[in-house]
Amino acid sequence: MNRELWGTVFAVCTAIVSGFAIPINKIFVVGLDPAVFTAVRALIIGIVFLVLALVQSRKGIVSFRKVRWRYLVFIGLVGGAMAFLLFFTGLKFTTGGRAAFLHKTLPIFITALAVPFLRERVSKKQFYALVMMFAGAVLIYITQIPPDVFWANPGLGDLLVLGATFFWAVENVAARRVMLKGESNFVVSFGRMFIGAIFLFIAVGMLGKADLLLSLTAQQWANLFISTAILFMYVFFWYFSIKLINVSKAGTILLLAPVISLLLGIAIFGEPAPVLQLAGSALILIGAYFVVKIRSEFATGA
Repeated sequence: MNRELWGTVFAVCTAIVSGFAIPINKIFVVGLDPAVFTAVRALIIGIVFLVLALVQSRKGIVSFRKVRWRYLVFIGLVGGAMAFLLFFTGLKFTTGGRAAFLHKTLPIFITALAVPFLRERVSKKQFYALVMMFAGAVLIYITQIPPDVFWANPGLGDLLVLGATFFWAVENVAARRVMLKGESNFVVSFGRMFIGAIFLFIAVGMLGKADLLLSLTAQQWANLFISTAILFMYVFFWYFSIKLINVSKAGTILLLAPVISLLLGIAIFGEPAPVLQLAGSALILIGAYFVVKIRSEFATGA
């Protein structure tokens, strides 16, 4: 098996799924409470990955007696609960296109954490490509847009999305570290989603929103299941990717996603498309083209 090839393919698949996910979820989250929305999705995905992990356990691939639970609880709290809650709250206040590009500053945070904590090496070519992509994201960010019905407070929404992105970077580095120690990507995915769901349902209860679970309409349940299926594909592809290649490279490839989200946001919501946004999209595509050709340099001391 060519680890580099398949890891890159899975990262590209993750980017495509992510590009479609944000505009679609923008439609769904407008009519739902973000805490309830994220809690239900996380629980369903967590159960699916628990089943997959149990199947691996029966085959002798995974031993739950040796699972590093403290890491899984940390991953679930930071990446499965806090980050999702912040992101979907922010998505209610800003545009899908802006949220997508701000989320794709993820490789900046990941690389900054992966170098000291995972001892990953970042080549000059990857660094320059990353700078090019970041410049593209900055062009998107500095483009001011007036508030509208679907993006009532872009400034607050942008800030919440950036906070979520930092938490996801922390979670991704922790997940990569655990998998370098031999943990199954299915077990890590289970920890992220199922344990994250527990924390999210605690938050729903503490916020006094438990009654909203009982008042969901048939259409809202349908939207939740569609969103959950998209999230499952994202998590499935992403954790396979970072099991095979450096998380800093995989995270950089994800910068393809906001270009897709930007185009869908324009088509679905009539979101503005200033010249700076289009220029930023072009920089991201060029940088991603160079990153895909870079081999991961693995370190063993993590």
